[in-house]
Amino acid sequence: MTDTIVNWRRFLKRRNCAPNTVKNYLNTLRHFILWLDIPAEDVTHTTISRYIDYLMAKRLKPKTINCHVNSIRQFYHYLREEEHRDITNPIRRSHVLRMSKPLPRHLQDEQVELFFHVVKGARDLAMFMLMLRCGLRVEEVSYLALNVIDFKRRKILIEDGKGSKDRIVYMSNDALRALAAYLKVRPSSRSRRVFLVEKGPCTGHPISIRGIQKRMEYYARKAGLRISCHHLRHTMATQMLNADADLSTIQDILGHTNVKTTQRYCRVSNLKVQRDYFNAMEVIMQRTAGNPYNP
Repeated sequence: MTDTIVNWRRFLKRRNCAPNTVKNYLNTLRHFILWLDIPAEDVTHTTISRYIDYLMAKRLKPKTINCHVNSIRQFYHYLREEEHRDITNPIRRSHVLRMSKPLPRHLQDEQVELFFHVVKGARDLAMFMLMLRCGLRVEEVSYLALNVIDFKRRKILIEDGKGSKDRIVYMSNDALRALAAYLKVRPSSRSRRVFLVEKGPCTGHPISIRGIQKRMEYYARKAGLRISCHHLRHTMATQMLNADADLSTIQDILGHTNVKTTQRYCRVSNLKVQRDYFNAMEVIMQRTAGNPYNP
């Protein structure tokens, strides 16, 4: 089985899966293999149901459990299609747990001000401004390279983003100033990555995704807010909608494959909905001014 998993890992890399995707697939499959008390070839849909019950007993979230199920599905698909094993994929459609679809959370203007009031240091300010103004994901900030930044045209090429897609994002004046201020004090390094570790044994090395998330957690505690890096991206999308930006423009900047993903922000863009509602009501009330039910 060890050799088979190694071959699957190579197969995933040949498919150009993102490093984090490969890591997550292997990690979730490892949990399943360690839990199994029978050969992998003897796994049935009943076995998968018992494993899901086991994960639920550990109080894992439905999204996490579905990630485990998907990894197992992909592995058995590989065994059948690539290694030509005479084996049936034990995953059924009914194994996928139904998930709620909460609205994207965004920050109110006063929360944004409160958060950036506690952010200290040119590096951290630049990192979080790129999330808020350019809609960058935390991994995109971590992997950001010097050679993709065009200060003259105020744009950044995001290479190999989520789904292995490239896209162009643009920098607002305050994001541009924050990034330029950091680069002036950035320590010299052979790394192409923009953002570097500033303290400890890894000083001068590129800051990791987890390193950025820890900085967010630190500042969130100082500001008394329950937020993550992704909330800044949500806030950017909501603010653009409230400023009447076109939905397709926001889709391109965020790198959404499907416009339906971007449309979710319309449901939280309360300022725009409120403005449209009262404007429409003014027209309606003028038209019905003579009706007896209109006081």
